[in-house]
Amino acid sequence: MAARTGGSAVPRLKDVAEAAGVSVKTVSNVVNGSVQVAEETRARVQQAIDELGYHPNVMARRLRTGRSGVIALAFPELPSPYFAELAVEVTAAARRHGCTVLMDDTGGDPVAELRIASGLGDPMIDGVILSPLGLDQAELVDRERPIPLVLLGEADLGPVADRVHIDNVSAARDATQHLVDQGYRRIAAIGWQDPSPRATAQQRLQGYAEALESAGLQPDPALFPPVRSYFRPDGAAAMRRLLKLPERPDAVFCFNDLLALGAMRAVHEAGLRIPEDIAFVGFDDVEEAEYAIPSLTTIAPDKTKIAELAVSLLLERILHGDSAPSQFLVPGYRLVVRESSRRR
Repeated sequence: MAARTGGSAVPRLKDVAEAAGVSVKTVSNVVNGSVQVAEETRARVQQAIDELGYHPNVMARRLRTGRSGVIALAFPELPSPYFAELAVEVTAAARRHGCTVLMDDTGGDPVAELRIASGLGDPMIDGVILSPLGLDQAELVDRERPIPLVLLGEADLGPVADRVHIDNVSAARDATQHLVDQGYRRIAAIGWQDPSPRATAQQRLQGYAEALESAGLQPDPALFPPVRSYFRPDGAAAMRRLLKLPERPDAVFCFNDLLALGAMRAVHEAGLRIPEDIAFVGFDDVEEAEYAIPSLTTIAPDKTKIAELAVSLLLERILHGDSAPSQFLVPGYRLVVRESSRRR
């Protein structure tokens, strides 16, 4: 791709079109987030935009189209590697559609989530992608500004907004079944929350229990100690409780990778070996899972597909009006088998 040469003039749509070998109209469609542009063409235009350092005039676009090309993205736990990695994918998907992403961390606070779901009160925000923890359906229905909205994650808030989520029950069942297939029989689960468990805990515990029951194994409540949150210290604390049982588990399914990494640390500190003494499977396939010692077997949601579906749904809602939300899209996942669960 030929880059524009010359002085320090601010790049224009025409310059981007020449560099990408397309019409000015095509560049405009990409910049304005049109979903009618072929992905190959969109990628070529985006490359030219990046190389030239072109920045659309947001105010001019707002006046011309009624849209700014700015969307908001909010997660409850942005320090979590899973959400950080998914944020990168959402940003990349939005950029491919010519959109800019504003990001926020709600901490699971329903007040913060409602503020995000209402577009932060900012008329420049065209739509929102939100992963809620604390909101309920009534709050979303009554939000101050009914801005286009796509929800991510397990929380089922009814037909309030389009939603993208993986099949957590099926994924947890596959993770536990893998341990059963490896010959483990006293399989614990780390990630249950009590009281008021989040939907993640409910669905992943259901899949875990279904796999055990299918194998003729009775779920033992002593083998799924509750956790406060889903970070490494919580996994380590839960594992230490499991190690104090009269009969310790021979394998553990953790509801996310951070819990698994913390639990594996506790096993190491106890002088036990992984997987010879206790095997592990996590959930999320964060980058750290591959580089842990031993590397962590985990469920890998298709983060790229989750992001693409969320952005595409939101743009459809922004561009094509206010019909009742009805789409619930379920991207895939896969089990990535690594050292932490493989019989040697």
